[in-house]
Amino acid sequence: MDKWKKVLSREEWTAFALRALYAENGYEKYRMSKFEEYDVYARNKDFLVSESVITFTDTDGKLLALKPDVTISIIKNAQLGVEESMKVYYHENVYRISKGTRTYKEIMQAGLERLGAVDEAALVEVLFLAAKSLDVIAESNVLEVSQTALVGGVLKACGVSEQGMATIRESLGKKDLSGIRAAALAEGLSAAQVELVEKLATTYGEVENTIPLLDAFRINEETSEAVDGFQRLLGGLSRLGVAQKVRVDFSVVGNMKYYSGLAFQGYVEGIPTAILSGGQYDRLMQAMGKKGKAVGFAVYLDELGKM
Repeated sequence: MDKWKKVLSREEWTAFALRALYAENGYEKYRMSKFEEYDVYARNKDFLVSESVITFTDTDGKLLALKPDVTISIIKNAQLGVEESMKVYYHENVYRISKGTRTYKEIMQAGLERLGAVDEAALVEVLFLAAKSLDVIAESNVLEVSQTALVGGVLKACGVSEQGMATIRESLGKKDLSGIRAAALAEGLSAAQVELVEKLATTYGEVENTIPLLDAFRINEETSEAVDGFQRLLGGLSRLGVAQKVRVDFSVVGNMKYYSGLAFQGYVEGIPTAILSGGQYDRLMQAMGKKGKAVGFAVYLDELGKM
């Protein structure tokens, strides 16, 4: 790899290294067309990072879209039986409209997806590969991991309304403790419940130190099951030797319409924004009429130019 670093750009040699990592772990290359029928994105716009899709009309009058997302294409083309599992990786460019400038932009991504029969071992594997992906990019890195089902379960157990949940999650994503408290009080929560909701924002840190703190969220059977599952996943990362760079952080909320369990983001020294983002998206599988579960992540290779 060192000799290739002399002739390739940082984005190029990182992409090659990531592809090798994923292939070595049993993931197959997924190739997609630059163009997809617009309808598939229109039907699933709630799951897109940006609702703005770049479209054009084909010579036969059919409305096509420049691919704004890889995951939707993978799910659309997946042919899975009940007990089957699909493991793919990709290195693709996606096309979106910039929120700030409203101009078209091309974004280079690499990543992987695991669909179908996804169990806890599969979740641990994907988190492990996310951590190793960050190691490929930079020695100094951190993977922040959350469990959205646990967050939702705690808020539901406290009797928070749908609107209240949205407000609290927004404040949680900003690590705005005063905003969380104000929203919880507006929902009429007791002092003990307000304290528990605030604890979602303050429970942060290394895996070894945080695992026992999660027991505070055992309110009912639903939250206890979420705690048990999350603790097992974190324990799996410890056994694989990557937990030292993993942090539990419930402020990683992501798109709540999209993520249904794990949500995680990766950061490397020298880049202020997340260079890796992923999680479970079982709801998208269901919305597209597919059986089973799904988990994956993307690495934003364009961000490497900021280092």
